[in-house]
Amino acid sequence: MRPDLQGLEITQGELKHLSGVSVHTLLKPPTLPKFIAEIAKTILIILLISLTGFVLIQVFPEHFTLLISVHSTLAITLFLNDIRKIAISRKCRNLVRLFEDVHRFNRVIKAIDINDKIEAVGNPGVSLKNRGQVIQALRLTRDDIIRALKTERILRENARFIKYNSELFDNNLMALTALQVSDQATEHGRLLNEALQIVVDVRQEMKALQNRHL
Repeated sequence: MRPDLQGLEITQGELKHLSGVSVHTLLKPPTLPKFIAEIAKTILIILLISLTGFVLIQVFPEHFTLLISVHSTLAITLFLNDIRKIAISRKCRNLVRLFEDVHRFNRVIKAIDINDKIEAVGNPGVSLKNRGQVIQALRLTRDDIIRALKTERILRENARFIKYNSELFDNNLMALTALQVSDQATEHGRLLNEALQIVVDVRQEMKALQNRHL
């Protein structure tokens, strides 16, 4: 990865540090079909565990109590974990959407990195034009996403805090728009507009958060 791309990607560790929530504890998207699918998957796993337990009991009947205890504990843990995921996902719908924005942002960086590698092996024709402009757009977008994640956490943990800190909702949207992408058909134009769309989505999430807690 080229130096100007290094450090731009938002890692899962950074996400957890900024939001206080692990990516793996949220169901995406936080919808009823997703919840039902997750529960159905867990029920299937529990049935397989029960079947395994039944077979082991037939082979080791002298360990009946231990096997029942172990398999019951595992099944209950899986079920409670699903309940916890659903509860957190419902409570943190805005955070789920921000996580999805992060995923889209990281995909843009990955696309540029792959393009760089293709160029590096002898394909100068795929060189990204106005690379500096694209990187600038990504940096501005990253700043907005991080600000949104921090603000969402503050709102979630301190519902009244935002009333006295409206400056947290300032972002780089105007600076990003000022880049004025004129050629939308070029690769750099597509990447700039993708970055712009991500930050617009983040801005909408910020407004939704503000309206909810004011």
